[in-house]
Amino acid sequence: MPDTDFGTTLLALARTAIAHRLGRGPAPVIPDDPRLNEKGATFITLAKDGELRGCIGSLRRSRELGEDVIHNALAAAFEDSRFEPLAPEELGAVAIEVSILSEPEFLDFFGEEELLAQLRPGEDGLIIFSGCHSATFLPQVWEQLPEPRQFLAALKHKAGLPTNREVVELMAARYHVEKFKETEREPS
Repeated sequence: MPDTDFGTTLLALARTAIAHRLGRGPAPVIPDDPRLNEKGATFITLAKDGELRGCIGSLRRSRELGEDVIHNALAAAFEDSRFEPLAPEELGAVAIEVSILSEPEFLDFFGEEELLAQLRPGEDGLIIFSGCHSATFLPQVWEQLPEPRQFLAALKHKAGLPTNREVVELMAARYHVEKFKETEREPS
């Protein structure tokens, strides 16, 4: 069962960091909670009017959790290359989601059919690697791509790999997330 108080803390930390960068509030202060001092990997997803507005994260636990939330919140709001940086007037319309990633578990498979058979739709986040190509989808992406073959093809496309044929030397790791999401905001 997710700790909703901790989730509220993470969401407030992300929102405060973005508001501060926009000149709309004080600098974020990491609360005195030992969980925020542990190494952690997070993804921050921003949605506006029910549509993706930014999503950036960490796959490795290289920073303390509180710092990772701040870093990725700012990156999702201002550095996601798919979107213009968030404007001050958008802040009230953006809903924030914080996903805390588990340690990735490498999967052992020979061929994509064996990989597909190991995927757990709706549960697994997936990272794929082939040479210098890599990409990840959070478990939440299963909501748009519920069929494993479709999910893998879209992830291969995201990684710049051919989607219509099996990739040689493909490696994969799965992870889970604990996610906390703000309620949807008023349409802008």
